[in-house]
Amino acid sequence: MNINLHIERLVLDGVNVESDLRRMLQATVEAELTRLLTEGGISPSLAQGVALPRISADGIQLTDNKPVQIGQQIAQSVYGGIGHE
Repeated sequence: MNINLHIERLVLDGVNVESDLRRMLQATVEAELTRLLTEGGISPSLAQGVALPRISADGIQLTDNKPVQIGQQIAQSVYGGIGHE
């Protein structure tokens, strides 16, 4: 199964990531989402193909401002909105 996921905009209220670390944050989100989708797939309701203008994702609790940890938490939250039911 091929999964194409395009995130046009990711809004992070209250998160301050230095501009030189934003690329690392983006790469971490992409890598973690790829891992989660590869291992767990997507919900059956999305498997037939659908374009969603937005998804609801759970909030995350930040313990520090490290882009790798933030990226992993973001990906896990997004996956919670599209992952296997």
